[in-house]
Amino acid sequence: MAPGATAAADALAAATAAGVEVRELHDPAELRLVQRLFEEIWRPAPDNPPPVTAELLRALSHAGNYVAGAWAGERLAGACMGFLSGPGGTHGGGRALHSHIAGVAPGTQRRGVGFALKLHQRAWALARGLPLAVWTFDPLVARNAWFNLTKLGADADEYLPDFYGPMTDAINAGDASDRLLVAWRLDDPKVAAACAGSPAEPDPQALRAAGAEVALDQDADGLPVAGTADAPVLLVRVPRDVEGLRASDPAAASRWRHAVREVLGGLLAGGAAVAGFARPGCYVVERA
Repeated sequence: MAPGATAAADALAAATAAGVEVRELHDPAELRLVQRLFEEIWRPAPDNPPPVTAELLRALSHAGNYVAGAWAGERLAGACMGFLSGPGGTHGGGRALHSHIAGVAPGTQRRGVGFALKLHQRAWALARGLPLAVWTFDPLVARNAWFNLTKLGADADEYLPDFYGPMTDAINAGDASDRLLVAWRLDDPKVAAACAGSPAEPDPQALRAAGAEVALDQDADGLPVAGTADAPVLLVRVPRDVEGLRASDPAAASRWRHAVREVLGGLLAGGAAVAGFARPGCYVVERA
């Protein structure tokens, strides 16, 4: 079966398993629902605009970009928006899809809706001759790191300190907006296996037994503590729930931000590569 046909079949299987129908959106009324969904998820400050407006979504979809929603009956359970990126993009290649924002409605997390959306996006891109999708995510959010790097099989290509500048929504307020740039190589065998339900998840205990060292760990109080960065394979820990930590102990969350920036960002700047993400919460980094 051709890669595009296999991707479409995987997307349909993921949507069926999640109990949703994923389809492109063009109707202004549906796009207003997407705007409200993103507002519900990110909760912007009262005097700030929503993460994306229905009018912008309408223009993007009309221009041939990617705007899709996951429907559970008549309810919008999730949505995703991306736009085409040209050869001048940070991915360093030809045309790609930049997946800018994706979210799942509160109360429907961990049901596979996000996975169904991303697999629909992959099939959409491959059908249009786009071999690559890129996006950014907060490297401190462990569940997103696992989803992007293990569940989807994407690669983390670059550490971007304070990428968006100050942010005021309820999720990001009070913290620097460091991001990892993800490259999802859509026809890569690793990605194909992950999308078919067979992701390659690192085993940190096996890696430690084989000589991997911990470059960043946490102490008894849950605060970051630097380790060693001399081994060929390194583990970089992140907090289990940084969003909760921002609310309960902003100073501790800030310490994690700067520690991960220094260790993980420093390793990537020095030529190391992220090989994956292992639960409960550590990056696996291979030095050049």
